[in-house]
Amino acid sequence: MPFCQLDGFRSDLMVRIFLYILVRLFFCAETKALAQRIAAESDSIELRSISWRTFDDGFPNLFIPNAHGIRGQHVAFLASFSSPKVIFEQLSIIYALPKLFISSFTLVLPFFPTGTSERMEDEGDVATAFTLARILSNIPASRGGPTSLVTFDIHALQERCYFGDNILPCFESGIPLLKNRLQELPDSDNIAIAFPDDGAWKRFHKQLQHFPTFGKSGGTLVECQKILVNHGAAKISAYVTHGIFPNRSWERFEYDDGD
Repeated sequence: MPFCQLDGFRSDLMVRIFLYILVRLFFCAETKALAQRIAAESDSIELRSISWRTFDDGFPNLFIPNAHGIRGQHVAFLASFSSPKVIFEQLSIIYALPKLFISSFTLVLPFFPTGTSERMEDEGDVATAFTLARILSNIPASRGGPTSLVTFDIHALQERCYFGDNILPCFESGIPLLKNRLQELPDSDNIAIAFPDDGAWKRFHKQLQHFPTFGKSGGTLVECQKILVNHGAAKISAYVTHGIFPNRSWERFEYDDGD
């Protein structure tokens, strides 16, 4: 789901980022609605548009209106790398803005899109998360120094090490605001948090200690087994190289005549 379709708590996070300085905020087509919501919540944010034109062959023909007007200003760009086809045109703007003699440049990338391709598991695999981090690490510096990159709930913590010294990555999380929203619900005492895997539990359970928490612990395999049995499978085998089954959850995989 594109992040601009998420609940309004995303805009709350953005406003916190630009709380104390006047910022000229640029945006792409996909983030327009979110940018407008952000600007409506803070007098310190002024929206600026970009002309996202294309040539007849489909390549970008981009233009930044009133480029001289942002000299000496704090500038930010609200990006969305939702698909590979939009990354190039946005990178062209991202590389151009710091060169317009601005005081500082902040790139807000709410969703780091290559998060599920952060490591190599077989010879020949390409860690595209590392590639994107290298591209972002080479954004030109502004008058104020390196670009500040803000992203939310990055998929794997090791991705923090992929960025070079020419960029200042700031890793934010929506969990604190999610926790606050959950606590405001009238039935907050009846809420429990389920994590899809052990990795998610390790990253976030300390921030959600107010609620009962539990992990799936192989739940996907169990559900797959049930579906295959219902479709007539006589025998099912699963091969797991690194299975984590806390609290004797491995017993869920034992043979049961009644199941």
